[in-house]
Amino acid sequence: MKDNLKFLTELMKLRLSHIMTFRLGFFGPFFIDASYFLVQLFAFEAIYGHVDKIRGWGHGEILVFVGTFSLINALNMIIYFFGVISIPGKIQTGELDLYLTKPVNPLLRITFEKINPGSIPLLAFSACIIAYGVKEIDMGFSWSNIIKYLFLVFMMTILYYDMELLIRCFAFFVFSVNNLTKIEETAIDLCLKIPGIAFYGIYKFIFYCILPYGIIATLPTQAFIGALSVKGLFFGVAIVCIFTFFALSFWSYGVHRYESASS
Repeated sequence: MKDNLKFLTELMKLRLSHIMTFRLGFFGPFFIDASYFLVQLFAFEAIYGHVDKIRGWGHGEILVFVGTFSLINALNMIIYFFGVISIPGKIQTGELDLYLTKPVNPLLRITFEKINPGSIPLLAFSACIIAYGVKEIDMGFSWSNIIKYLFLVFMMTILYYDMELLIRCFAFFVFSVNNLTKIEETAIDLCLKIPGIAFYGIYKFIFYCILPYGIIATLPTQAFIGALSVKGLFFGVAIVCIFTFFALSFWSYGVHRYESASS
């Protein structure tokens, strides 16, 4: 563990040094992410601007939900997104060989080698949306709810990583994962616009258990407003543990089946 932390520290120093050498690598993603954020915000206003309630959630709760989804996505973009999406390319070109032959966990290195500080301002934008939503709700919050909220944001960030990793690991077995990533993008876009509490029946099963993007912002928001039961909290933790196990197992299985493209 100590060696891994030391390695990650050096890796991040090198990444930051590289980014600041090419300033566009820092400011480019910021402008792109900020534009995407604004588009999503306008889409939210178009959909919910004149809606009073969605299964008990008013405008304030929806704002907290959107801000939370944006917050988790920002953490994704900052920490691991650009590393994880490079996995299919590394598999297809044989570049993965270089990672497997190094005395460092290859998944650890791939995950954190392309951190993106250019998305850090999105954290502030997301916090502003959440704060505005809290003002709209106009209710007191306990420290217990805030702690549960932060814990679930952390857990859902892991779940987001698990889903990205699972989809990219299919590159070990198929030529292209483009269709799978399109499904991913569609599901994320849908679950950003529609809170999980609006799903029911087969749709709730799909977006809570199969493609659990529906819980990514819903459960933290429920915890924040004090509407999440103990059962709901344990369900969220269980889903994260299950998908983390599947993702890491699928990665290990893929690596063992991997045949270098350069061989």
